[in-house]
Amino acid sequence: MTGSDLPLLLTPIPGPRSQGWVDRLSQRECPAITARRARRAALLGRADDDPPVWVAARGCNVEDVDGNVLVDLTAGFGAALVGHAHPDVVSAAQDQVQVLVHAMGDAFFHPGRVRLLERIAEITGLDRSILGCSGSDAVDAALKTARVATGRDRVLAFEGAYHGLSSSVLAATAFMAPAMRAPFQNMLGHHVTHVPFGGELPPLEGFAAVLLEPIQGRGGVNVPPTGWLETVARRTREAGALLVLDEVFTGLGRCGAWSLGRSWGVLPDLLCIGKGLADGFPISACVGTAAVMDAWGASTGPALHTQTFLGQPVGCAMALATLNVLEREDLPARAAAVGTRFMEALRAVPGVRAVRGRGLLVGAVLADGRTALAASRALLRRGWIVLPAGERGDVLEFTPPLTIPTALLDAAVEALTEVLREGP
Repeated sequence: MTGSDLPLLLTPIPGPRSQGWVDRLSQRECPAITARRARRAALLGRADDDPPVWVAARGCNVEDVDGNVLVDLTAGFGAALVGHAHPDVVSAAQDQVQVLVHAMGDAFFHPGRVRLLERIAEITGLDRSILGCSGSDAVDAALKTARVATGRDRVLAFEGAYHGLSSSVLAATAFMAPAMRAPFQNMLGHHVTHVPFGGELPPLEGFAAVLLEPIQGRGGVNVPPTGWLETVARRTREAGALLVLDEVFTGLGRCGAWSLGRSWGVLPDLLCIGKGLADGFPISACVGTAAVMDAWGASTGPALHTQTFLGQPVGCAMALATLNVLEREDLPARAAAVGTRFMEALRAVPGVRAVRGRGLLVGAVLADGRTALAASRALLRRGWIVLPAGERGDVLEFTPPLTIPTALLDAAVEALTEVLREGP
């Protein structure tokens, strides 16, 4: 497995060992977590659609427990930004884990945390950060910062938005809202208003923050109209609210720029980054201007916002290595060029109704959700990992590592063409 191999299948997908591991998992994990055969069979009429169980990954390739080599066109939900197990990132982790695995959040820190905060300030154009472990952590910190800075509670978010599922940010998530939010609605409060993404804004007086993804990822790779984000920024600031850009998915080169919002001429008050920040290791950051972040005031004892693993040393080392790879190999620019070529190829595939996105955040719109789900499963059986997205599930979402060879993308287009030609 070199990291740039075409699929190599030794067994059907899933193989017998994968099915055995999934059966064991089903005995011990909450059934709401992993989709298993009963659910897949109900949707597709198949009884053998368990996921393959990963055992190793490198570059764009994943090996499962049956020895099959697959191509990951998702980068593990976008996290393996510079490729699975990039040697520079692995080396940084190995060096760090031998000397300091854990520090103590807000109580005691380490030099790597300072270096990472300085590096994040350089690439974002913002001043201060609150580190976390996930995208939800970053959005949570942003909304709390907006409350502290403005003294207001209300948040404007958008239909189709996905900001995470932790209870602190679930009220802002609108993607598949009935399924995601309904069981917990009475616990979420009533401080968030949702309006159509890319549409007209309501009066913003009294809001603490406007929270949005520059391009909605899980919501279906929805791209707003040209100039809309600039209008949102102007209206937000006129109302005395803070603009919060959730670039957990779109940032760090994924869409062809370090920050998609900044490339469109918008510097937010608060910026959320994560996913690929440490190439698959859990670390994130809420980054803001000095004026906004300083509204918290100086710590006088117990921190108002912290966690045990804030600024975790291994994560900081891996994040610094990831950022160095992104810069050295100019991967944001590569994503822009390769993504444009990939989208052009997808538009020529019969059965693809539209293609949208930026860089290597790409959505191919199919006829309906059933078609997209069937296509994703058929691709998986051929060794290609890609997932549906969108409120109707009708979008195949491609978020491969930014290092993916163009030959693999060409082969993926061929595989999709064959799948759609054959039908469900």
